[in-house]
Amino acid sequence: MSRLLTFADAINEAISEEMARDPRVIVTGEDVSGGATVRGFERADAWGGVFGVTRGLVTTYGRDRVIDTPISESAFIGCAIGAATAGYRTVTELQFLDFMGVCLDQIINQAAKLTYVRGGKGGGVPLVIRAMIGGGSRAGATQSQSHYSSVAHFPGLKVVVPSNPHDAKGLMIAAIRDDDPVVFLENKALYETRGEVTDEPVAIGRARTCREGRDVTIVALARMVPVAIKAAEELASAHGVEAEVVDLRTVAPLDLPAVLDSVRRTGRLVVVDEDTPRCSVASDVVGLVAARAFDALRAAPAMVTPPHVPVPFAPVLEDAYLPDTADIVKAVLAVTN
Repeated sequence: MSRLLTFADAINEAISEEMARDPRVIVTGEDVSGGATVRGFERADAWGGVFGVTRGLVTTYGRDRVIDTPISESAFIGCAIGAATAGYRTVTELQFLDFMGVCLDQIINQAAKLTYVRGGKGGGVPLVIRAMIGGGSRAGATQSQSHYSSVAHFPGLKVVVPSNPHDAKGLMIAAIRDDDPVVFLENKALYETRGEVTDEPVAIGRARTCREGRDVTIVALARMVPVAIKAAEELASAHGVEAEVVDLRTVAPLDLPAVLDSVRRTGRLVVVDEDTPRCSVASDVVGLVAARAFDALRAAPAMVTPPHVPVPFAPVLEDAYLPDTADIVKAVLAVTN
């Protein structure tokens, strides 16, 4: 049975349902519990993290399972990894993915590699690291990046980037149940968007075709998916170009067969990515398609990305920095004409 939820509420509901289903699921992070040591506020609800996504969980499940942490990413990510190896299923909020550098060793040399270096013995590392990505909120260069390609680079990590409430809930359910560490990335601009959700998990590593088309394949992820769909509708109505839109949903593992299948039918490829262009998901997809389906291409693939500069703080510059519908339409017309 489906119902209408915001992107943020869909994630909250997924975590809550998994906490009710499995007592091993715990939530950690800064301000996820709130007031635990303040006299008179022991029963007060939490902030629910920086954007309130986990609000209400502490009143339902208590402070033993919704745990505030110090402001030390290396400490609480390390603790979350330890808890995961000790039998818990830990959902921990890193807040902004930009802060990954503070705890990079814990993520890429511990969480990502523990199962491998132990030869598969001793169980997996059932850990979900929630982090926010994306520009547009005037948060400046150090809290607006979308470098999902950075974490996808390291073997042992699964990287999830939902674009809508349905996938946000379904992928969070799948991430919590997964025995491997999952980096679950949430674009800040999507939190208030609404959509139909169900109670079923969504398989990690499976792309989704959002719109069918015959003339060009547009591959997108996270917030760029609704932008790509809008561009595809404009292309159809104003230019007679039917674009197929593929939502990657996850970048590790990458559903390359779905992308190749689409490109072999349309013969053209445009990849839309909010990350900077060098060593990005966009460049990776273009390179893989060129290597494995070159004979199907009727035009050189194109990338629609920001410039290779830090995210600007000035509103007019930040708006110009982010890819928009006009950028996608221009790129598609270039490869179809």
